[in-house]
Amino acid sequence: MQNTIDVILEAEQLEGTEAIVSQWLVEIGAPVAKNQAIIELETDKVAIEVTATADGILHSITAELGDKVIAGALLATLSTAADQTLPKQPLNIEMSVLPPASQSKKHLLGPAVKKLLNQHAINPASIQGTGEDGRISKKDLQLHINKLHSAEQTPLSPAQHQPVNTLSPVRANNSSFIPHTPMRRSIAKHMVDSLLQTSPHVTSVFEMDMSAIIDHRAIRKLGYFDAGINLTYTAYFIAASAIAIKQVPQINSQFHTDGLEIFEQINIGVGTALEDCGLVVPVIENVADKSLFEIAAKLTEQTEQARTRKLSSQVLKNGTFSISNYGVSGSLLATPIIINQPQVAILGVGKLEKRVTVVTLNGEDSILIKPMCYVSLSIDHRALDAYQTNAFLTKFVATIENWGLNSAEQQSA
Repeated sequence: MQNTIDVILEAEQLEGTEAIVSQWLVEIGAPVAKNQAIIELETDKVAIEVTATADGILHSITAELGDKVIAGALLATLSTAADQTLPKQPLNIEMSVLPPASQSKKHLLGPAVKKLLNQHAINPASIQGTGEDGRISKKDLQLHINKLHSAEQTPLSPAQHQPVNTLSPVRANNSSFIPHTPMRRSIAKHMVDSLLQTSPHVTSVFEMDMSAIIDHRAIRKLGYFDAGINLTYTAYFIAASAIAIKQVPQINSQFHTDGLEIFEQINIGVGTALEDCGLVVPVIENVADKSLFEIAAKLTEQTEQARTRKLSSQVLKNGTFSISNYGVSGSLLATPIIINQPQVAILGVGKLEKRVTVVTLNGEDSILIKPMCYVSLSIDHRALDAYQTNAFLTKFVATIENWGLNSAEQQSA
């Protein structure tokens, strides 16, 4: 007798959001081990792997590539029969082996190709595969998509042409088309909502001497490295932000129609790029209670998890302030948009570079070369004014420039 076990998307794993099936990691009929990842889902923030709850064989798939799934959704079934035989008729025709006639090419499709086919509603029978046994490659499909878009852009004859009052997108005939991922769609929505529908943004910019933390880091980074921790400048920015927030607590707040809610707990999120996939903002909670060492350890852990797509959704919650270290990618100056509403401010730090500066010593002006960078604070002008903005930046810059001189503030960093 054959027993089957349902593979269910648990609510605590999804944490209240919906997800899209991005990849099946095994095919129907393949043996799986307990706790082996069998499917990858993508939410608007993170990738989630769902694992098998028992040893067995993947019996059927009920959630196809590109499908939206919610908590409690049935994703697949596992067969746990002693003989581990396959069902004579796979429940999912998508994964079954079909005759090699021209009726269907679905048995020649890889997961990435299936995902693109679903996104563009393309019949695989319309594509001539160039791979082994006529297998359709991602390159074959992309060429087919490009041809479709080129056909859409074929110019009308003068008689057919009618003027219109709306703007239309322009694509060259040799352009390519990249479908948006759920993360990219979420980023787009958040940016539009934040800038155009929620917060009137204003940005203030200061300049900052990095000499003190460069010297401090040079002395301590090897010790941190031996402990498996990467001591980055971002760790200093997080610590200095918490110190500045203590002096200007309105920065750590949320705007309401009838008042400003100021949070006692300082939870700082750091924008982390995922190359071409977008960005996430993992949050370090209770920063004010942590030493530089503890901040750097948490930042190292979260950065690695983000870049390997192993972040828990829980780590992306509860932020009260954000930092964008855009200097790591070469930008001198930027005016970041508040990524996570309803926060009221986001700090940005630009590229470190040596600059000529004028200093006054004993009443005489002198020219020195110093490691400098720009630091910006974008604010929700409903909640904050120039007074709080510049007070925060003044304290932040002073903390960085005098790092190590106030051990009480920096908690034995």
